[in-house]
Amino acid sequence: MKKNFVSILITNYNKSSYLKKSINSCLRQNFNNKEVLVFDDCSTDNSLKILNKFKNIKIIKNKKKKFKSGPLNQIYGLNRLFRMSKGNIIFLLDSDDMFKKNKLSEIIKIFKKNEKINFIQDTPINSFFKKKMSLKKKNHFFSIWPSFFPTSCIAFKRKFFDNFLKVLKKNKFSNLEIDARLSIYAYIKNQFYITNKCLTVYNYDETGISSKYRKYSKFWWKKRNEAFEYMLSLMKKFNTKSRLGPDYYLTKIINLFI
Repeated sequence: MKKNFVSILITNYNKSSYLKKSINSCLRQNFNNKEVLVFDDCSTDNSLKILNKFKNIKIIKNKKKKFKSGPLNQIYGLNRLFRMSKGNIIFLLDSDDMFKKNKLSEIIKIFKKNEKINFIQDTPINSFFKKKMSLKKKNHFFSIWPSFFPTSCIAFKRKFFDNFLKVLKKNKFSNLEIDARLSIYAYIKNQFYITNKCLTVYNYDETGISSKYRKYSKFWWKKRNEAFEYMLSLMKKFNTKSRLGPDYYLTKIINLFI
């Protein structure tokens, strides 16, 4: 690990139409003390051809998918990239999204200003609507985890992720993505922090992992059930409690019939 050094971890599968812009958005940051690492998970498009043109990034070319689950493959790739990385601050990026030029420097300022912060999400801009995205205010009587933004908005200190890996359950919950797991973990550890600064450009890709989980679909309910199960496992681990409202019981009932 290098002090005051940043690692950007990118996972990619068949995102060749976005990949070049995504990587360039990292390389053109106004912060120089960084490295960019990419995990390509058996892409069948032109992704590898594009990646091979970059000489100043580190690439892991996966030969065979480890899981049938997109979320678990993403977690597997990020885990491998993390072990290769050297930064004491880590940024996650999906290969169809982009960083604003000042993202690294602005997030680092927040970390330096408040040393107690270990996990940050910035507020993304939706590339299609050209507007700032927002989170619905949650009534925690109905839902016990926080509202959160997508993976590309997440940054954290290395030690935070080291501790998170101990409770990640990397081979379980095949529908539960890394952004949900990290946000739930940060929330339970009282480390969940969102800045209003708009530093990420979010692109919705209909072929992406999240496209499978359209609201109220079968997989959406399965994912929701897994989020509850994961959060309850963390609560037990860290001896914390939260009221289980109607949302929990409704999710349980629906999962009995799907």
